[in-house]
Amino acid sequence: MKLSHTQVDTVYLGQHKIYVKRDDLLHPEFSGNKARKFAYFLDNDFPLVKQLIGYGSPQANSLYSLSALAKLKGWQLDFYVDHLPNYLTEHPCGNYLAALNNGANIIDLSRKSDRDGLDSEAYIRQRVLTGGDEQLFVPEGGRCAFAEPGVAQLAREIVSWKNVQPLNELVVFLPSGTGTTALYLQKQFLNLDPSISVLTCAVVGGDDYLRKQFFELEEDEALHPQIVPAAKRYHFGNLYPEFYQMWHELKSTGIEFELLYDPLGWLCLKSCWQQGLSKPVLYLHQGGLLGNQSMLPRYQRKYGEIFGELGE
Repeated sequence: MKLSHTQVDTVYLGQHKIYVKRDDLLHPEFSGNKARKFAYFLDNDFPLVKQLIGYGSPQANSLYSLSALAKLKGWQLDFYVDHLPNYLTEHPCGNYLAALNNGANIIDLSRKSDRDGLDSEAYIRQRVLTGGDEQLFVPEGGRCAFAEPGVAQLAREIVSWKNVQPLNELVVFLPSGTGTTALYLQKQFLNLDPSISVLTCAVVGGDDYLRKQFFELEEDEALHPQIVPAAKRYHFGNLYPEFYQMWHELKSTGIEFELLYDPLGWLCLKSCWQQGLSKPVLYLHQGGLLGNQSMLPRYQRKYGEIFGELGE
């Protein structure tokens, strides 16, 4: 299965012209950055592997993509979550439901008697991993060196597209969780085409957290992308009226975006324009639309009356 060469659409937001790399169209089950980061596992054989192990949120895009990967490969996915809300188990939807339908075993660590205060990754490393070849462990969000080949392919596509336009320079903008895609893109562009730079914003954990993730993957700070600070500190997964409003504003582009990462990404991009960014911008649409099945009803319940006609 080859996942590559997505189209680039030209859209307008207000007076700004933006190019959008449509990685949300890569594959129904492997859209966006997860497809890029998991490309190595799709393209290579692992004859001894029987168990795929991951962790993160019960509505993480990576949960669904890992479940699809495991199904394709004939592996068992064991996915560890810090806590599984009762509401979600009683009303499964979104990535959680899709992963269950793919046969994922989703394990609630809050119910494990041997947790001993360990976070998800520490629990897996100390209690689950055997060191044997039958297990394949993928860190949260695909933050590992195995993600680099797929992101390198994405970088080559962007360089080829830029050269055809032609553009003298380009800013690639994307919101970040672990920052894996942004970091590996920046490293690739420095080698392939230094006129392309990467801007990103921290959606999970704040700017300091994102810098820490960069350093865990690459010690040379000169190879890190530039982080655009948000106007205020946002807590991942919480609902904010400005996010909902931004999401609705994006409908004018004719492209559906997701409600966790993209609203903050576009708000930060608008801030860059206000501060004088004039270079052409390519926004990387990283998929994750399945998550809207759970996020949109939450927003509608909380802000539907406030925004009136904005409610669906």
